[in-house]
Amino acid sequence: MSSCMRRLVICFTSAVFVIAAVGSAVFGQEDPDPNSPAPRLLSSMDKTRLLAIRPQSAGPELPATGDAVFDVGGEMVVYVENIPRTSPDGANAFRAYLTQSDGRIYELYTTSFRRLKSGVAAIGIRIRDVYGYRGQPKPIGDSLLSIVWRGNVSNYLKVGIGTTGGRIRIPEAAATRVNDGGAEYVGYRWSGDRIRFLEQATFGPSPAEDERIRRIGLRAWLAEQFNAPYPYLQMPNPPQMPTSIPTECSLAAFPACYRDRYTMTPLQLWFFREAAYGNAQLRHRVAWALSQILVTSGLVTQQSSHAIAYHRILQDNAFGNYKDILRSVTLSPTMGNYLDMARSTKTNPNENYPREILQLFSIGLFMLEQDGRLRLDGDGHPIPTYDQDLINEFSKVFTGWSFNNTGPHATPGTVNYLDPMILSTANHDLSAKTLMSYHGASVTSIPACQNCTTTTQIRDYADASLDAAITNIFEHPNVGPYISRLLIQHMVTSDPSPAYVEHVAAAFNDNGSGIRGDMKAVVRAILLDPEARGDVKTAPRYGKLREPVQLITNLTRIFPARSYDGQDLSDGALGSWAAAMGQNPFNSPSVFNYFSPKHVVSGTTILGPEFELLNSGLAVNRTNFLHLLTIDGITPNATDSLRGTSLDLSAYAALAAEDPTGNLLLDTLDYRMMHRTMTQQQKGLILQAVNAVAATDPLRRAKTAVYLIAASSQYQVQR
Repeated sequence: MSSCMRRLVICFTSAVFVIAAVGSAVFGQEDPDPNSPAPRLLSSMDKTRLLAIRPQSAGPELPATGDAVFDVGGEMVVYVENIPRTSPDGANAFRAYLTQSDGRIYELYTTSFRRLKSGVAAIGIRIRDVYGYRGQPKPIGDSLLSIVWRGNVSNYLKVGIGTTGGRIRIPEAAATRVNDGGAEYVGYRWSGDRIRFLEQATFGPSPAEDERIRRIGLRAWLAEQFNAPYPYLQMPNPPQMPTSIPTECSLAAFPACYRDRYTMTPLQLWFFREAAYGNAQLRHRVAWALSQILVTSGLVTQQSSHAIAYHRILQDNAFGNYKDILRSVTLSPTMGNYLDMARSTKTNPNENYPREILQLFSIGLFMLEQDGRLRLDGDGHPIPTYDQDLINEFSKVFTGWSFNNTGPHATPGTVNYLDPMILSTANHDLSAKTLMSYHGASVTSIPACQNCTTTTQIRDYADASLDAAITNIFEHPNVGPYISRLLIQHMVTSDPSPAYVEHVAAAFNDNGSGIRGDMKAVVRAILLDPEARGDVKTAPRYGKLREPVQLITNLTRIFPARSYDGQDLSDGALGSWAAAMGQNPFNSPSVFNYFSPKHVVSGTTILGPEFELLNSGLAVNRTNFLHLLTIDGITPNATDSLRGTSLDLSAYAALAAEDPTGNLLLDTLDYRMMHRTMTQQQKGLILQAVNAVAATDPLRRAKTAVYLIAASSQYQVQR
């Protein structure tokens, strides 16, 4: 592991900040209050030791003394302050971590939550690793216990596991950072949280969007985004081409034609330009997240027109209903080609699509509680959601649909990927099908077609069967927590608490008006949840590694992207650079996306999906790209009239010129890039490098500062 990658992992595992102390209530509207205090564990008479007792000894009052030692597999009750009485949270909102003297960290089960008369909260904890230790030995000796709530970590106190003893030091508390935004902030005053919000809801916190939220608040901004026209820049509309590449579009003789028709380049160019300049940022961001859940790939999808037609489905339905997304994706010819439904017939039913719509697009492999945790059987084993027999039954439902070569967008001599697939009645299975059976299912089976003697009758039967299958999948109780967790991971944090998942799943299950699957309600719940909001998050495992695409786009929005010479807009030719960092846009290596939502950082117990895209070589590629983008700019490609990309740092060069000490420049960048979480150590090192550049070259000073911040682990882990 390279030192660069090691620093990224260390940052993700141990970076600790302290929550901002903020001012009075939000003015003007009912936005969330990000001022969730850090929980504080109570200590025993020895101020370094945890006040904890066994559950059978717990009563309605705070105990005077506690127990020093607890056994692995046993339970304890700990006592926590700073949980407001108005908080509706229960046990699944809290996470307990046990740290050993050698640095090993275990996540323990939180089993109960209740309030004492004094207002102190009593939290039950089972001393068992949530992840089954993952090859680590069981803890022993004095350890440090901490509690995480809403992304904020408590103090650390000692507790004996099996025995006391061993050398372990309690970390010093970090200094409190004040960030109230100033009295002039009349819409949403918490300036650090505005930047964090824009990192989660857009492709980067541009100064213009920050100013907009400052004036109108989060909820009003969300309402604007839900109604914003899209796309801001015209999406490409290349013609459909023959499957066999014609001579006049061959790669060797006509590379521009080949690139524009038979690669993902037009979609990539549009995507990065829309990310940099588009106003409908939230839809663009949600559609990108959906594209990594309901995956197709240019590695199989031959033409740009095919991929563009599929992405339109996701962007058009990003704020619609998830049931409509499932149906539209099911009948997409791009998906039909990718997962073989377009070739599935009653005599040769294909399992690919029915398997993946269940495993990846809706319910997952195992039954879930509504907070996303596994539901276990009486022996403690996960309960499968489906088996091979069920896949066989769904396979019969999905037979007979194929390309609509007579539709409105059909072109003679080409396969039509623009119109939804249609039924070939001769290829549809007419027998009875058994669907999933679960509590509340409105349909669990499809009868055989009794009077299917005409094509109309077969078509009506097949359409009704498809609707029944989609309904059966969509109504499954797993869909809410499964999809909610994935969207939270893509937008906010890699390892959300069960309570966070439960809050969002509740919005998926019912938007407040009895409607299930309302994507607006889901997105709103994700972005306004207390675990998402806050100027600073102190929990060591909170956040996510910026995936390569967002590492690029965040910078092109903070510092307006321009052409290489600065005279025009960027051409958006950034896909190859993202690919060099491990994420080739719209060319996912498989239906399982670029990274697994269950990926654990090597050598740790940290859930960090995007870290699957990070190794020694890719870490170096990240650093090299950031140097090129910030210092030199990306030169245009003379062969295809591209303009290149640079960052407009003129405003920051002016700050460097105004204050030769470099402090004004770094303070401004600390806000714009780090939402004021830069440590004094980090600032001191960067300031030293900035001041090594002559004061007569303020642009070079600005470039140096931006590059060093962007290349740091503190920036590359979005917190």
